[in-house]
Amino acid sequence: MGKNYRIVFVYLLLFAILYCMNSCKPRGNVDSYNVRGKIKIGFSMGTIQEDRWQRDRDIFVARAKELGADVIVQNANEDNEEQFNQVKYLVDQGIDVLVIVPHDANKAQAAVQYAKRAGKKVIAYDRLVLNADLDLYISFDNVRVGELMAEYLVRDFPRGNYIIVNGSETDYNSYMFNEGYYNVLQDYIDNGKIKIIDEVWANNWMHEYAFLCVERNLLEGKHIDAVIAANDNLATAAIEALAERRLAGKVGVVGHDADIIGCQRVVEGTQLMTVYKPINQTAKAAAEAAVSLVKGEKVEVNNQIYNGKNMVPYYMVQPIPITKHNINEMIIKGGFHRVEDVYRNVPKEQWPNYSND
Repeated sequence: MGKNYRIVFVYLLLFAILYCMNSCKPRGNVDSYNVRGKIKIGFSMGTIQEDRWQRDRDIFVARAKELGADVIVQNANEDNEEQFNQVKYLVDQGIDVLVIVPHDANKAQAAVQYAKRAGKKVIAYDRLVLNADLDLYISFDNVRVGELMAEYLVRDFPRGNYIIVNGSETDYNSYMFNEGYYNVLQDYIDNGKIKIIDEVWANNWMHEYAFLCVERNLLEGKHIDAVIAANDNLATAAIEALAERRLAGKVGVVGHDADIIGCQRVVEGTQLMTVYKPINQTAKAAAEAAVSLVKGEKVEVNNQIYNGKNMVPYYMVQPIPITKHNINEMIIKGGFHRVEDVYRNVPKEQWPNYSND
């Protein structure tokens, strides 16, 4: 009997050792960076619907690979629950750092905290995550984006009826843009020069909100002098509604992102300006910061921002206003869009006399 007890004891001891070895391993099915010697980055994107997000993804992945890191990209398609599940998947894949573009600034907090509990570094990219333990925020001066849009509009339309089509209420950037608009417009509103006749928020950045807002005001017989649209997609929808009344180009419309359709509208004369956010700079900076955080290296920042819980280190990049006067220099010569794409709907004799080659 004593021998049998000893055999049972040995088996139990071996079972306990194996159980401990498995349960005490880092989460995920791949060893950590310190063991495998290669950094694995999880890039969780709320959407890639707009042209600019595809560029962010491609530039980020390319720079990370140059630095010797692997990237797993997940696209949540504007679904909060899906983004949370994708972050869990990324953690289970053994990522060392999470870079997240949240679909919802508030609800993404759960995904960030899940990654943090697993011991991962977390960077919020372009869009801030509220009330979360972030290691870094990389974006543009989004208040300045809104200010630029309003500044250029009031130069040409210092008086009249304005419509504001804000972005999604779940995107904190929308509130920063809005703050920028009113930083410029408030004095004009207070002295009666400008009247905001309508203001809406576009759920999930859906362009229908801009089209229906402008169309409704026109049907009500209201005179519209200017429209501030929170991005180029919304600006295009507003212009489409105006075009049905042959008002495209007569009403001032501004947007931002320098998407190809926004740039086309600028050179065609139906959109006054757009704001270019040099994503080449931010996407590369995000990839470099992700690698540095994993290695324990210091990441240089130039600002900080309060996200409702902590002061978060903020790497801020300045936006650039784009009009028909500087679009060739900044957008085409800069390699962001090709001349043949920007001027597609413009007679060829009006094209600039150079190409991207």
